[in-house]
Amino acid sequence: MFIDIHVHAYRKECPPADGRTRFATPEQVIKRYDELGIEKGAYLPLIGPEEYLAQSNEDVIEICEKSGGRLFPFCNIDPRGIGNSPDADFSIWLEHYKKRGCKGIGEFMPNLPFSDPRCQNFFKHAEKAALPIIIDLSSRLGAGYGIYDDIGMVQLENTLKKFPNLIIFGHGAAFWAEIGVLETPADRATYPAYPVREEGVVPKLMRRYPNLWGDLSAGSGYNALARDPEYAVKFLNEFQDKLCFGTDLCRPDQEIRLCSFLIKLRDEGKLSEEAFEKIARKNAIGLFGL
Repeated sequence: MFIDIHVHAYRKECPPADGRTRFATPEQVIKRYDELGIEKGAYLPLIGPEEYLAQSNEDVIEICEKSGGRLFPFCNIDPRGIGNSPDADFSIWLEHYKKRGCKGIGEFMPNLPFSDPRCQNFFKHAEKAALPIIIDLSSRLGAGYGIYDDIGMVQLENTLKKFPNLIIFGHGAAFWAEIGVLETPADRATYPAYPVREEGVVPKLMRRYPNLWGDLSAGSGYNALARDPEYAVKFLNEFQDKLCFGTDLCRPDQEIRLCSFLIKLRDEGKLSEEAFEKIARKNAIGLFGL
């Protein structure tokens, strides 16, 4: 069975929890897990004010405690918290939630540059707390959500250098589009449909920095592989020790094509059973202490 490192839910389906946004309920998530062969998943709170009313870490922890072991909690914190200062002491909050059982941080997606001093301060405290962080990378500032970096992800690279003991999961369209060299800069905000004709920045950074991992969830992660299945086999095999299965499940009827894609590669002998098991579950078990 798979272990999902990225799922979202709201406590109630109707009316929408914030009057606007509809997500699957925890019960609907677990039902989908049964259908897809997923043992358990990381429940990530959504707090970004650019898109959502803040979802309570406390609610997420409580729901996970009542899930019969099917969900485990992440915490989420905005780097503008505790005074909107680059000197904020986030260890207070991070240690609190780590003691409450949170296994990581995310989905971290303030629409600020990676290099913003408040983000860099937060990364410092996340590294100190030894909590992996799942980021959503954006290709633009001033519109929408997601931490921002330029083409080539120089700010991410500098962050990986500065905090070598902080595991950062790359996620989102702007991250996964750069698995190959972009034909145009605008492709970074999309799901490129063309094959990987030349290796992009993602595999180069993953090769160079042990603390950069890949979250294969959502359409962005699936498209990074499905756009070029031949290259996907090479990528999955090379980075089998630092890739994790995920769904980014938000709606109860959401199609999750990554499950069948990975199973097909395994059944065709293109992905070994060992590599499949690492990506499907064992990497998550080891990293999060499940």
